[in-house]
Amino acid sequence: MDGIRDLDVVTALRRQMTISAARQVASAGNLANAETPGYEAVEPTFADTLASSVSDPGALSVGVQPVPGLPARRDGNTVQVDRELLTMGRAAGDFAAAQTALAAKFRLVRYAINEGR
Repeated sequence: MDGIRDLDVVTALRRQMTISAARQVASAGNLANAETPGYEAVEPTFADTLASSVSDPGALSVGVQPVPGLPARRDGNTVQVDRELLTMGRAAGDFAAAQTALAAKFRLVRYAINEGR
């Protein structure tokens, strides 16, 4: 029977947690530069994440790029505080969901080990 292996599940959850953390870091950097003239808001790039995970599933590298299409203020800054706070909230929710699933997976392993005695 060909099913989903435990390692694949753990790897996917790890990848989701890494991407969520990268989104939070990018948003925190954007918020820190909300008043910096000429600063362009950035976001993690999915293409870099996908390319790195396909070439080497163990290495998770997330790049960033300027967010396209954001209007610039008169000082040239493109950070929108509401957008960044929403992004941080979503990333925190995604991270928490992956963390909960990973914890459940480890509880199952711990249960199997303890019941095997």
